Amino acid sequence: MSFVIRKPPLSRRTVLRGAIGGAAVALALPPLEAMFGEAHAGDPTGDPIFGLFYWANGVPWHAAHGADQGANSPGGDVWTPPTIGADFTPSPLLTPLAAHKVSVATGLEPKTEVPQPDNGQSDGHMRGFMVAMTGDRIRPEGFDHPSHTLTCLRPTLDQYVATHEQFYGNSPSRFRSLCLGVSEARFHDYGHWNAISFTGPDSPVAAVHSPAQLYSMLFDVPADLMALTRRVTLIDAVMADAEGLRGRLGGTDKQRLEAHLDHLREVQRRLDLSSGTCDVIPAAPGDSADLIARTDIMAGLLAAALNCGLTRVFSFMLSSPATTHVFNNLGVPNGMHQVCHDGQWEYVRSITEYQMLAFARLLDHLAAAVDPMGVSVLDRACVYGVSEYGEGYKHSTAEMPVVLAGGCGGTLVRGYHYREQGGNLCKVHVTILRALGIDTPSYGFNGGETTEHLTGILA
Repeated sequence: MSFVIRKPPLSRRTVLRGAIGGAAVALALPPLEAMFGEAHAGDPTGDPIFGLFYWANGVPWHAAHGADQGANSPGGDVWTPPTIGADFTPSPLLTPLAAHKVSVATGLEPKTEVPQPDNGQSDGHMRGFMVAMTGDRIRPEGFDHPSHTLTCLRPTLDQYVATHEQFYGNSPSRFRSLCLGVSEARFHDYGHWNAISFTGPDSPVAAVHSPAQLYSMLFDVPADLMALTRRVTLIDAVMADAEGLRGRLGGTDKQRLEAHLDHLREVQRRLDLSSGTCDVIPAAPGDSADLIARTDIMAGLLAAALNCGLTRVFSFMLSSPATTHVFNNLGVPNGMHQVCHDGQWEYVRSITEYQMLAFARLLDHLAAAVDPMGVSVLDRACVYGVSEYGEGYKHSTAEMPVVLAGGCGGTLVRGYHYREQGGNLCKVHVTILRALGIDTPSYGFNGGETTEHLTGILA
């Protein structure tokens, strides 16, 4: 199967560089067609943005998830749209997102191999999450089902994109990625139960949950700028010594040293870009315990940061895997994880609808953030909405819910329903990466490999 790889457009932050009297200078360029891609000359879009929106415990179960689920589904399938193709009719649970003409893929499932003996690695709580996030299975080494301890074999998709040379190229943002969260309820306080973004095995990236902390991180000038400058000078001085030390270390210590050096390099890179600020800084935020209200606050700050180029990659964890969040504002008496296992389908439906309303608020903010060329953040973005499995009653990974929002600069078709019952979930990853302009002959690992994308959704 052939496919077209689109050359990423020239960054709108590209400048002409030179020196005067030994001092470096930079001169901004006017808008150029090369900044917007050949396919969009006269229709500027800017650099693409990738975002991940995550919600917990899947969707209300129905017969396609399994016989037991079908027998205990009083409302049937309220997720899958009744029509396939362009301009589909939204289902009840997708109606909150309809204003943004999201595309959806239904019927997909993980195809990665489950090592034998299984030892619980087929549990949807963990397998579905890992394939949706990384395209690979759980790392078998160190997996322990009784304590729900596990890690990944490779970075999650957001971190893969954030560090790919074809994404940022020579125009890095101040933050390679932002990891945000809303609900602070946890099934466990370790591993993937606490963070959905990983840079690699045993390396979760903690999400920022506090609006005040996020605001300070994005828009405050560091009070210790001089101290940071001195620290970077020290980093430069010790790098050569660190390279020499590497030859004296064993394999495990080499990995630890390299991880530490990567951290130091990132500190240096962030300081180099610390002068990058927004022309328009939003007002200092408040906070709320309500999920939608806090989403509103966090999404507003995120949209401002994306619009002025502080980052182009984000993850947004509305609720963490197997969330124990109590949606008492909906009249639900127990945490969602318990509600799922109790088979309380109507409660799960109301919670899922509420989470989709929160998703819609994020998209509202991305659509409202418009640059001087009249292009919104959502026009430039590919936002991947997903949960950890198909449903939480029996942990089925059949019918994984997948939403793709935004136009990604014209590389994604909006308002399309792709359906393939039993299809490979990694086709979503291939679609996303190709839309972002990243060369992707195939994606997926350990039995999940595929060269195919979602036909009809990738423009």
